[in-house]
Amino acid sequence: MSEAWTWTYLDADGREMSGEQLVTTAFPSQSDAENWFGESWHELAGTGVDAVVLHHEGTVVYGPMSLRAAE
Repeated sequence: MSEAWTWTYLDADGREMSGEQLVTTAFPSQSDAENWFGESWHELAGTGVDAVVLHHEGTVVYGPMSLRAAE
């Protein structure tokens, strides 16, 4: 049975974002999803993503997690 770990991208107003620059691929494990995010968050922030939410099989695992630097 395959598992699907996916990200939802949110703008500064908390609205879900979509677009060809945003990866919609499902990852096979939480580790794979988080590793990808760790390598990609700068680029995501550059496209206007303000926060992300991690989902497992459609259920929220955590988030929203801000991409802004801690103040």
